Amino acid sequence: MAAIHRTTMTPTKLELLTGWLPRQDWYLGDADAPELVRAGGFRLDDPEGEVGIEFMIVVDGSAQQPVAYLVPLAYRGSALEGAPREALIGTSEHGVLGTRWIYDGVHDPVVTAQLRALLRGEAVPQHQSESDTPDPTVTVHGTASGDGIDARVNRVLRPAEAAQNASAVLVAGWSWPDGTAVRGVLAAVAPN
Repeated sequence: MAAIHRTTMTPTKLELLTGWLPRQDWYLGDADAPELVRAGGFRLDDPEGEVGIEFMIVVDGSAQQPVAYLVPLAYRGSALEGAPREALIGTSEHGVLGTRWIYDGVHDPVVTAQLRALLRGEAVPQHQSESDTPDPTVTVHGTASGDGIDARVNRVLRPAEAAQNASAVLVAGWSWPDGTAVRGVLAAVAPN
C-alpha cells in the first residue's frame, strides 16, 4: 500500500493544475487562471509501488456556476518514456521523495491499468489523504470484464449515480464550495 507523506510539494498540485487546466479542450471556464479548490478524490495503489496514483476532483470557482473536474494524476520519480508532451502536467519538488514528474493519468499505463482493475473489482480505492485506508465511499456499479475494457473518464463532473449505456460505472463524491456534498460518475465502461 502507498504511504501518504505529510510534507511539502513545490509547486503544489493545485498550482500546477491552475496553469495546466485552462489549456485542456474540455475546460469549460473562461479564466486564464481558474480558482481551484480540492473537492474530493481517492487513490489507487500501483502493485509495483513505483507510481503514485490519485484521482483528484477540483472545483473551479472562477465562473458564475462552479465546475467540478476530475484529473487522474500519476506521480513518477522520472519522466515517463513515450508519453505525449501534453501528458506532463509539470514537475514538483516533494519534501521526502525529491523531484516528481506529474502526469495526466489518462496517458499513464499504470494509472489506466489500475482504473480497469478497479472497474473489474480487482483493486481497492484508497482514502485520498490517509495511508493504508480503504475508501468505502468510492463504489463501482455494474460489471466489467477483461484486460482490454475501454474505461471513459469523465473530466467534467455532474451529480448523478448512473451513466446511460454503461456496463460499469465508478461513482464517488465531492463538495461544492458552499459545502454541499454530491456524488457523480467519474468513469464508465461501455457495454460489450
